Amino acid sequence: MGLRLKFNLVLFAVFLAGFAVAGYVSRTLLDRHARAQVLGEARLVMEAALAVRGYTVDKVRPHLIDQMDRQFLPQTVPAFAATETLNELRKKYSNYAYKEATLNPTNLRDRPADWEADLIHSFRNDGGRREITGQRETPTGPVLYIAHPIRIESPACLQCHSTPDAAPPSMIRIYGSANGFGWKLDEVVGAQVVSVPMSVPLENAAQAFRTFMISLAAVFAAVFVALNLLLSWLIIRPVSRMSAAADKISTGDFDQPEFAETGNDEVAVLARSFNRMRRSLEKAMQMIDG
Repeated sequence: MGLRLKFNLVLFAVFLAGFAVAGYVSRTLLDRHARAQVLGEARLVMEAALAVRGYTVDKVRPHLIDQMDRQFLPQTVPAFAATETLNELRKKYSNYAYKEATLNPTNLRDRPADWEADLIHSFRNDGGRREITGQRETPTGPVLYIAHPIRIESPACLQCHSTPDAAPPSMIRIYGSANGFGWKLDEVVGAQVVSVPMSVPLENAAQAFRTFMISLAAVFAAVFVALNLLLSWLIIRPVSRMSAAADKISTGDFDQPEFAETGNDEVAVLARSFNRMRRSLEKAMQMIDG
């Protein structure tokens, strides 16, 4: 096995190991960044929903509360206001979803799907938990979700949700008396759930990964060619010439020219040693012949 082949095998093995490690690390970091990006978008949507809820409670509901006995206005309900506002957002960004999933909702559109019910029960079982994040597969691709508990923290909420007799008659006329009652103070009754698609960030991460790996392979190819040229020019060619000259000198052919001794690298040191050996051997042969 020649020196060039040994060198290339070692270089190729090092490259494969580095390529694998770089690929794993870069893909992990890119996927982590994509997830963080989507999670940031989900939290932004959640904060928008919370802002709408707060605005409804502080700025809208006080001006309309006196009309509740005559006409129930869903717009005064924070959950309704947040859901309607973010439904407007979905007209332009259809893959973004917001839902106030409730186990026993007044408005039946808020009934939870199975996976949303699991989130609610997780909050109910762990009263100190304030957020759940996760990922699930959908027909349109992976979706990241973030969920916050809906907890009854104000006695004012029980006016509409304790018993049908205590609820405004105008609300009963719209939603009936079968759903949305029996809630208790400090009870988790549902979850705010924001879902954001991951397909675009993941595709961007995959594209960046492919570009990085192709660039890394191109850099290796350039380094591979450059190192082989340097190996041939600086080591293999001089050593091959010395080997050929040594073969001829071993048969008594001392007409071979001496090698250049310029430089201080190992090849130059070898050339000086070879020249000294050649001269010594030539003098020794002359003394024997004489």
